[in-house]
Formats: sequence, C-alpha cells, structure tokens
Amino acid sequence: RLDSLDKPLRAPPSSQDNIPQQNLESAMAKPQVVVAPVLMSKLSANAPEFYPSGYSSNYTESYEDGCEDYPTLSDYVQDFLNHLTEQPGSFETEIEQFAETLNGWVTTDDALQELVELIYQQATSIPNFSYMGARLCNYLSHHLTISPQSGNFRQLLLQRCRTEYEVKDQAAKGDEVTRKRFHAFVLFLGELYLNLEIKGTNGQVTRADILQVGLRELLNALFSNPMDDNLICAVKLLKLTGSVLEDAWKEKGKTDMEEIIQRIENVVLDANCSRDVKQMLLKLVELRSSNWGRVHATSTYREATPENDPNYFMNEPTFYTSDGVPFTAADPASELQKTIPSPVQSCSFLNSHVLTAFFLFFVFFFFFFFTKTPYGLSCSNICPCQGATGVKWIWNKFLFLVIGVFCG
Repeated sequence: RLDSLDKPLRAPPSSQDNIPQQNLESAMAKPQVVVAPVLMSKLSANAPEFYPSGYSSNYTESYEDGCEDYPTLSDYVQDFLNHLTEQPGSFETEIEQFAETLNGWVTTDDALQELVELIYQQATSIPNFSYMGARLCNYLSHHLTISPQSGNFRQLLLQRCRTEYEVKDQAAKGDEVTRKRFHAFVLFLGELYLNLEIKGTNGQVTRADILQVGLRELLNALFSNPMDDNLICAVKLLKLTGSVLEDAWKEKGKTDMEEIIQRIENVVLDANCSRDVKQMLLKLVELRSSNWGRVHATSTYREATPENDPNYFMNEPTFYTSDGVPFTAADPASELQKTIPSPVQSCSFLNSHVLTAFFLFFVFFFFFFFTKTPYGLSCSNICPCQGATGVKWIWNKFLFLVIGVFCG
C-alpha cells in the first residue's frame, strides 16, 4: 500500500467527464426560445378600400371620370345633389369641378331650365338642403357661362320662385301637404335672400331687393292665416332673416319690423293658436328687443352688469331649495333672497335685541336699588356682597340676562 503513494495523484472525475462532447456543446449553447406558429392573416395589401356604411363610392368614381358615365344631365345633377345632401362638407372641394362639367353640358335653354328645376325641387323637398341649395345657386349664378335670351341661371331661378310666390295666399290656407310645401319654399327663399349675391355696376355686392319685398309679403300671408304651422314657419323665417331685414328696412327709413312685431302681439292676444306657439311668438319678440341676440363690440369694454349683459348670470352657481327646486341669482324672487337677511334686516335685528337688553338692564337696576322686594328686603338683603363686590355680582347677573336674550 505504501507503494501506491509513489503514483501521481489524479483529480476525481467530474460530472463533465461523463458528458459526451456533443451533449456538452449543446448544453453550453444559448437557450432556445420556442415560438408559437404564426397564424395566417386574412389582411391583404391588395384589399379594396374601406367605405363606412351609407357612403356612396359609386359617385366618387364616376365623378372623377366626369359625366361620361351618366346617360342624362338629370342623372348627373341629381347624383351630385344627393351627394351634397349626405356630405355637405364636400361643397368647397367639389363645386368647382361640378360647375366646369355643367358648362360643358348645359348649352341650351331647356338644359338650363332643367338644372334650375332640379335644384329647386331638392332645396324645397329636403329641409336640410335649403341652406346648401342657396349656396349652390349663388355659386352657379356667378360661374355658369351660358346666358340665353330666356335669361341666365339667376333670372330663371327667380322666375321659378315667383311661380310659387304668386299662389302664396292659396297655399297658406290650403291643406296640410300644400302648407308644408309652401313653408319649405318660404324658408328656401329666406336662405336665398341671405346667400344670393348680386354684383352691382361698381363691383359692390348687394342682396336682391326683390327677395326682400317677397319675404315681407310672405310674412303677411302667414300671419293672415294664423294656424300653428303657419306661425311656426313665420317664427323660423324671422329668426333666420329678422336682423338682416330690419337693418335693410332701417336704411330705407321703413318701419316694417315694427308693424310685424305689432302683428305678432295681436296674434298672441286674439288668435286661437296653441300655448306653445304663443310662447314661441313671445320669445321672438324678446329676441328682437335684444337686437336679435347681437352683442356690439363696444359693450365688451364696459363693466358687465345684469342690465347691459344678457349673459351676466350665465356663470353664476345654482342653488337648491329645501324641496330640491333649482334657482339662481337671476331669479327675480329667489329663495336665496328670502332665506338670507339683508344688511338692513340684520341691523334691525341687532338694534331690537340691544334695546331689549338695555331695557331689561334698567328694570333690573331699578328693582334692586330703588325698590324693596315683596318680602320687605332691599338690595342689600338680596345681594350677598356689598360695595364693589356687589356691583360685580349685579353686573354678572346682567350679562347672563343679556346672553339669554340673544340666544333666544
């Protein structure tokens, strides 16, 4: 055994000696991350463009190609009008191309008449299109090049409106369907008055005076037949054009608006219209008395007061009564004024209590110093102390008395 010590020593076999070389290399390699197989997506770069529901892509494609895909002028114009009705924001970007296309298509009197009729029917049959129709008419009146002997676009449009205007009295007293169509015409004429621009000889832009006269007569027809729907139409028209009409009449020295307001007041007093309609008429009179809601720039430099600023109470807090009824400082007889005493009331409250305290003091003082008690005792008999101490005792009693008065 001693001979075995002469042999060189060896290190004990490690665990690596038992691992094959191939397995050792794989063990020392970086850990592998197992990736799940990717699902195949159905999306494609060649997919057709997405359009939201209600969007008509047929019009956009055909519009880019011009009017070649439309068999008639009526189809092309009607498609464009429907497009503007659904997407009024596209007016600015597409109206120029539309006018250029019409200049290449509308070359006869009949085609121009057909164009006017299509726009008029769209503006009077769809209430939301009256404003857009008036803007469209104004643009075409300045950009259509055709001007036949029968009249240009604006002249033919006014002639079409005159045809409806001449039957205003019969329409105002007709059946419900007739009145509804008449009301649509009235509001469209109001939009035309505001949007149809006429250039004078010197280049100035004015409004059509003939429309101003027509609106005045239409108001007379509506108020002469004070049915609820006629009065509602008159209110809408005056809210739309009242400020512009009054300014125009004042420039000419006319008092037409005063006559209209007087007529409204007579309708409120005499007509058998509903309470809601009467309330609408009164609100309209109030709107006119506030200069149609217009605030002049000079009023912003003045200190805001309830008298000169109609929005003075807009940002005021809202209070609630004990019953949960909301009210603000704008209410004429708010509960806040009833519950919170004014400074004068507070002073009166204080003065009454002070006088009561002084009165009790004199009674107390007189009783102890100038009278005797029912039992024949004087102040000296009742007061446990004499001199300055007695006065202090009386003063303390008086303070308790005053505190009792103020605390109720």
